[in-house]
Amino acid sequence: MLAGECFEKVELCCTCVLQERLERSLKQDDGLRFASTTASLKTETEVDTSENEVVAPNFTNRNPRNMEQMALARKERGWKTTWPKREFWHRLRLERTQHYVEAFVERSNGDVVVSASTREWAIKRHLYSPKGVAACKNLGRVMSQRCLEAGINFVNFKAIIPWERHCDSIQEFEKAMEEGGVVLREPRRIYR
Repeated sequence: MLAGECFEKVELCCTCVLQERLERSLKQDDGLRFASTTASLKTETEVDTSENEVVAPNFTNRNPRNMEQMALARKERGWKTTWPKREFWHRLRLERTQHYVEAFVERSNGDVVVSASTREWAIKRHLYSPKGVAACKNLGRVMSQRCLEAGINFVNFKAIIPWERHCDSIQEFEKAMEEGGVVLREPRRIYR
């Protein structure tokens, strides 16, 4: 047998196998359609891009925090006699109870945006005690990560009782927040 004859038999065998597979697939799936095999070049008409340059007369801001991030948004000043002051966009609160430590970031209207607590099992299982200095430090790490994930880079942390600021747990919490990348004071508002 010559090499050419062998090649022809293999080629015929392959085409037979392919035809059988095609027939089987056509029987299984009636929705199969073949595309046109003719090569036809269609030219698309040129798109007029001048309408993209027109600016809409009414602008709708779809990012409500945009003014805060540019430090142009108004801060509610409230009354001078209120404590803690309400002059912030986001305030960080740390509450230590008898058994747990909780941290919140809240807006000036009182809505809690981000929170973390040693009551959460994901945090609690890594701690020896859910209320000590180590718990506050780890809570600061978790809180800074959650703040950055939520897009909050600046928070106000002046809302604690002044004599508690010297406590070791609060200082470790502050240090962990700053090491995590969150600035614990908000930028000054730009007045126009």
